[in-house]
Amino acid sequence: MSQLIRLPTVDSTMDLLHGLAAEGAEAGTVAVAGEQTGGRGSRGRSWQSPPGGLWLSVLLRPSSADGVELIGLRIGLAVTEVMAALGPGVPVEIKWPNDLMVGDRKLGGILCEARWQGASLAWVVAGVGINVANPIPPELRGMATSLAERLHGITPQVIEPAVAAGLRALDTSTERLRPSEQSALRQRDWLYGRHLLAPVSGIAQGIADDGALLVRRSGGEIVSVRAGTVELADQSLTP
Repeated sequence: MSQLIRLPTVDSTMDLLHGLAAEGAEAGTVAVAGEQTGGRGSRGRSWQSPPGGLWLSVLLRPSSADGVELIGLRIGLAVTEVMAALGPGVPVEIKWPNDLMVGDRKLGGILCEARWQGASLAWVVAGVGINVANPIPPELRGMATSLAERLHGITPQVIEPAVAAGLRALDTSTERLRPSEQSALRQRDWLYGRHLLAPVSGIAQGIADDGALLVRRSGGEIVSVRAGTVELADQSLTP
């Protein structure tokens, strides 16, 4: 049976699960920390993880590498469903490829790391960080937000069971987004219609069923972007 590990402080829940995965831990094992001292975000950035936030990771063992690039988006959908159940005061959207947004401020992020054995996928560890009741540093208040700003008395313990259950129930068996997933993404696509400078210049036009970002260039051509850093034309809205 997969484990649920809770620790008051850990360097990184992702590193903890990578270590356990190498020792044979089962898919669905979840690690939750009250605080991370070495949390990390995308592109090698550090991720501040003080007490009061929800910092957790899940171990996944997909049967093949097909669909691995969709895991981050699928986790985003699972988390936004949990947030929707909290009420209309927390309208969380997904910013391709891995951010959770409320309005024009970042609520959380998702990071997926795969490990391989030769040419075969061994496992994936997916980390989720959500600002719940942790203080937002003054220098980030214009770009980041927390659930406590909208829901008085909210704590990580309130949402942890539902988030952990959503991660454990993740279906990674298909290499394309299902129609229901595409429909949900269209409703929660924070980038749709926004003007981008990068990863390519143009207007965001949604997310393809393979997880690529669709962008309409100035000449009308729609291109697919599979990786890159998003930069908005409106710099004030780029967390």
